[in-house]
Amino acid sequence: MARKIDTAEGRTALDAVATAQSAGEKPARLTMATAVRYLLQLLDEKAPGNSVEVRVPPFGAVQVVQGPRHTRGTPPNVIEMDAATWISIATGAKSWAEVVAAGRVQASGTRADLADLLPLRP
Repeated sequence: MARKIDTAEGRTALDAVATAQSAGEKPARLTMATAVRYLLQLLDEKAPGNSVEVRVPPFGAVQVVQGPRHTRGTPPNVIEMDAATWISIATGAKSWAEVVAAGRVQASGTRADLADLLPLRP
């Protein structure tokens, strides 16, 4: 991740995304990017490591969870989803099981499961 997002900035972005979504509007791109990156940062703080790569294109990616370190090519454990899905599971609005069952997450590898790490902010 490029820069650390402070708690106030991250929470403000999350609140703005929630407000826009509840009004049926699309959140501003910069606000969505900040919210996604803030939640990825919280995941990294909660489960530091290099064995699972969590991708939320085009806003960010982070390697987390202790285990074998990945250094080249496609990591063996990859989780990818869109920004709205990431925000919903990271904040507890949806469960990991719900979004996986709905096909909103692409996950590969034996360690590609975030159920025990989420939500980050209930």
